[in-house]
Amino acid sequence: MDVRSIEDVAPVVEHNGTVPVWWLVRSQEMKEITDGGFLELVNEFEVAGGGYVDPHTHPTHEFYYVLNGRGVMTIGDEEREIGQGDLVHIPPDMVHSLRPVSDHAPIHCFCFAVGVPGAGPINYTTH
Repeated sequence: MDVRSIEDVAPVVEHNGTVPVWWLVRSQEMKEITDGGFLELVNEFEVAGGGYVDPHTHPTHEFYYVLNGRGVMTIGDEEREIGQGDLVHIPPDMVHSLRPVSDHAPIHCFCFAVGVPGAGPINYTTH
C-alpha cells in the first residue's frame, strides 16, 4: 500500500525562496503510470464515526489526502491506519474502502483521481 506522510518529508523552500513545500509526489514521478490519463475528479469527503466507504473499484489512480481524523484504509487485502497528513495512492481497479478508527469521530479527506486511458464514464453514486 502506497501511503506517504507529510511527517516523513522535510520541506524544500520553493518559488524563489518564498514557500516551504512538502513533496509527497515529485514532479513527473508518476508520469509513466498515469501517462495518457485525465483528471477524473477532485473532491472532499467525510466518513462519519461508525460509518465506512462501501468497498468498490473504478478505473482510476485515486488519491486520498487526510485533512483530519484517523481511519483504516483497505486496498485489496491490505489494511493500514492513516491519519492527518497522509497521502494514499489507490491503483486502478483495486477494491478499496475507508472507515474511521472511532465510532465517535470522523475522518475528512481531499480526493482526486486520474482516469486511465479509454475509461468510460463512472457512476460514483451506485456501483
